Amino acid sequence: MKTSTFLYPWDVLGDPEAPARIAALGVQQVTLASAYHSTRALTPRHPRHRVVTAEHAAVLYPPDEANWAGRELRPYPAGDWAPGDAYGEAAAALAGAGLDVHSWVVLAHNSRLGAERPDTSVVNAYGDRYPWAPCIAQPAVLSHLVRLAAEAAVRPGTHGTELESCGWYGFAHLHAHDKIGGIALGDAARYLMSLCFCPACREGYEGLGADPDALAAAVRRALEPVWRTGSDAGGRTAVEELLGDLAAVTFAWRDGAARKLQESAVAAVRRASGPGFQVLLHADPVPYRTGANAGVDPAHIVDVADGVVLPCTGDAAEEMLGPFAEHRTDSTVLAANFTVVSGMGGSPGTLADDAAKAASSGATELRLYHAGLASDADLEAVTKALSLLG
Repeated sequence: MKTSTFLYPWDVLGDPEAPARIAALGVQQVTLASAYHSTRALTPRHPRHRVVTAEHAAVLYPPDEANWAGRELRPYPAGDWAPGDAYGEAAAALAGAGLDVHSWVVLAHNSRLGAERPDTSVVNAYGDRYPWAPCIAQPAVLSHLVRLAAEAAVRPGTHGTELESCGWYGFAHLHAHDKIGGIALGDAARYLMSLCFCPACREGYEGLGADPDALAAAVRRALEPVWRTGSDAGGRTAVEELLGDLAAVTFAWRDGAARKLQESAVAAVRRASGPGFQVLLHADPVPYRTGANAGVDPAHIVDVADGVVLPCTGDAAEEMLGPFAEHRTDSTVLAANFTVVSGMGGSPGTLADDAAKAASSGATELRLYHAGLASDADLEAVTKALSLLG
C-alpha cells in the first residue's frame, strides 16, 4: 500500500539530512502542513532546535494578496516558526529526495480568529464561546474556509491535498492547558456541548421549525444529570433520548452545514488544481462527531472527494473503515492513519500487523503520524514494518 507520513516544514528546513532520512523510512509520500493551527512541537533530530512554538493558526507560505483583497476574513501569515515560503522550500527539498508531496490543510480550527473575531466562533447552549472553533454555518466563515482550502491546498510542486477539520469543530479540543477531564463525557454529551447557538445557527434551527431558546434550554436540561455523575452514553440513539424530537432538527442543520463546506471546499480545490490532483478529507464515519476528523456521511462523501483519511490507531480500523468500504468505488482512497509516536499513544512496533488488519477492512493506503515527532526508536520500528509490508 502507498504510505505517507505527516511532516511540518520546520522538520525539514535547516536540516539537510531530513529528506533522505524520511525517504529511507520506506514511505512514498509526505503530507506536509501548509495551513496549520497553533502548536508546540518537538523536533528531536533537528541540528538547530528541539522545540518549535507556532503561536497561532497560520498559512505556512506567503498568502496571495490579490486573493484576499477586500475580504472580511483572511489567513494569518506565520511568524519565525515558518518564515517566507516555508512550505514551498520544504516541499522542494522532499521532492528532491524522490518523495511525492501532498499538502495538509487545517480549516475549521483557528484560535487566533476566535480571539480577534469572537463573533465567528461556535457558541454553546450556555452562551460560552469556543474561540478555537469557527462556526462553519456562518456565510463569512464558510466563504473564508473555502477560499483558504483552494489556496493552501494547491501549492507549487504539490500533487494532492488532505483537508483536516473540514466540518464542525466542537467541545473536545487540546486547548492551552486543558482542564476538562474531571467529568466523563461520552459521545452524546460531547455532541450536546458542541451544538452552536450563534445567530446564524439560531436562525437555522428556527428555519427548521425549532425555537432556538427552547432548544438551548432542552440541551441544558439534558446535560444537568451529566454534571453530577458523568456519562459514557454514545450513539445517535443516545442523543435522541436526551433531546427527543429536537435531536432531528440539530442533526439536519449541522449535517447540511457540514455538507455545504465539504462540497464547496473540494470543488474549490478542484477548480484551482490540474487534472489528477487528489483531494482527501480527514474524516469520521459518524456524521455528528466533531474535530480534526470531521463527521461525514460515508455514502455521500465518497461521491464528493477522492477518499478519506481515517484514525485507525488501536482497535479502531474496522469501526472507521467499514462504513466507507461499503460505498467505495475502485478509485476511492481509504487511508488508514496510525499514530507511530510511542509517547503519543502510538504503537510503531505493531504497525505491520495493524496495517494488515486495516487492509482486510478495506484500507488502500497508510498514513503515519508523525515522522517529525517520533523518536529514533519509533522510526526504526516504522522502517522495519514498512520493509515487511513490501
